[in-house]
Amino acid sequence: MTSDRPPLTRLSEEELLLQSSVLEFAQTHVAPLVRTMEEEKKIRPELIQKLFELGIMGTEIPEEYGGSGSSFFSAILAVEALAEVDPSVSVLLDVQNTLVINTLLRAGNDEQKARYLPKLASEWVGSYALSEASSGSDAFALKTRATKVEGGYELSGEKLWITSAGESSLFIVFATVDPSAGYKGITAFLVERTTPGFEVGPKEDKLGIVASSTCPLLFDKAFVPEANVLGPLGLGYKIAIETLNEGRIGIGAQMLGLAQAAFDHAKRYVAERSQFGRPIKDFQAVQFELARLRTKIEAARLLVYNAARLKDQGAPFVTEAAMAKLFASEVAEEAASTAIDLFGGVGFTREYPVEKLYRDAKIGKIYEGTTNMQLSTIAKQVLG
Repeated sequence: MTSDRPPLTRLSEEELLLQSSVLEFAQTHVAPLVRTMEEEKKIRPELIQKLFELGIMGTEIPEEYGGSGSSFFSAILAVEALAEVDPSVSVLLDVQNTLVINTLLRAGNDEQKARYLPKLASEWVGSYALSEASSGSDAFALKTRATKVEGGYELSGEKLWITSAGESSLFIVFATVDPSAGYKGITAFLVERTTPGFEVGPKEDKLGIVASSTCPLLFDKAFVPEANVLGPLGLGYKIAIETLNEGRIGIGAQMLGLAQAAFDHAKRYVAERSQFGRPIKDFQAVQFELARLRTKIEAARLLVYNAARLKDQGAPFVTEAAMAKLFASEVAEEAASTAIDLFGGVGFTREYPVEKLYRDAKIGKIYEGTTNMQLSTIAKQVLG
């Protein structure tokens, strides 16, 4: 299936090539596995290895560490393209680049970068562990404790809803070294999967993106050496805020790709489906629905691309990232719902792909900052 996009003159030839290459990869290597991975509730390991071989798992990692040495915007284009085929695979790529690698590039010291970036570019999946039962939108109400011991820290507590945890070898974990200091006691740690006292819990049984693993993390005096403290003590909150602002652009890209996929499926189906002696695409009501949807998808694309460009330029982008995630997640849900409406009864069955997109779209309004959190960020900027 080809994507119905106008010529994207706002992309350079290199960016267009990247986007088309990733989309072609997804159609060739991901599409045949989508139904199987959905049923198995697991991303195939051989597919993850192909993502590494393609070079997009380490998009922003400098070439000296084995990465592609490309831009944040390039990572966003790859996330969008993968989401047009399977949002579950797309979010694995998204977390790897916009959260894990970005955090290491910004907050890691030279030794940490040399130790972990080559692995993240070639074989290791990474996860970002902030959320807990008591800290969702109130992200810094976390209770995981880091206790100072000889040579490092012992982590105790539980993290919830950690994306890609089933596949990950490296986890960026946020814990408090001083509960009395509130958010100023929060510190980030690099935790390897094989750390004694650390365990990845069972996968959550989810509504959508079911092939993407979402698991709790359990810490029982898990020892983390001093060398694995990421950034200064007590500044984990700052690292988390900066990273999540970037991550919201990635979720916007994922939802954008999903919306585009729903539109493409619907456009193809209305040309094939006939009622009253003619294709349903000839009915004005159908035409107007697709026209409105196409306009909203293009608006979402411009918001996502603009936020990513601003981030790469070093310009302020927090409000733009919130707008991109807010609008793209709304459009994705609308696009998937509209596609099911246009498919009619068959759209409600799992035989056709739009039912999956409808379930996958719902998470866009929830993770990496709910819709209300994005509205709050935008309102603060609007109202000063």
